[in-house]
Amino acid sequence: MEADAQLVQRCLRGDGPAWEELVHRHTRRVYNLCYRFTNNSSEAEDLSQEVFLRIYRTLASYRTAYGGFSTWLTSVTRNLLVDHYRRSRRDRMTDALEDVLPVVEEKHSPVRTPDKAAMAQELSAQVQSALSRLSPELREAVILRDLQGLEYNEIQQVLSVPEGTVKSRINRGRIELARILQEMGVGPS
Repeated sequence: MEADAQLVQRCLRGDGPAWEELVHRHTRRVYNLCYRFTNNSSEAEDLSQEVFLRIYRTLASYRTAYGGFSTWLTSVTRNLLVDHYRRSRRDRMTDALEDVLPVVEEKHSPVRTPDKAAMAQELSAQVQSALSRLSPELREAVILRDLQGLEYNEIQQVLSVPEGTVKSRINRGRIELARILQEMGVGPS
């Protein structure tokens, strides 16, 4: 049994430290996903708290037979974000995504010079702007695959669509993202 499933079982028996450990293990993942959809740190924090409240209330419905805990957690998070998006859709023209700085960070240099940091931040803002122009279906698929690192079968479970649809959305999303970035003057011409 995976460690998360064991923690869930302990939580269901009333073990408070097990709940704290479960939250600690997944807070960053949930926050990052919320931030990618809101582009607002305080809103992402609030939504993350809502996610964990929802998880706490529905923990007994988690079944290991239907997949890993992180996949279930991502589904719950996604559903909450969809609800949030629908509630706030009238108030915003587009919804932005996370600062994708980890995508553009240089892996070989632990210390970045100020000019490299500024360039990375500018590129990150441009990528975020381009991501916000994707349709919600394509954006969601790209986020789950390329930014959250989920496998195709996990994304299929989260989105409740066939795996072929998942692959198609990811492919179309990547192509559209590249086109938008090229229009913005980012990347190869």
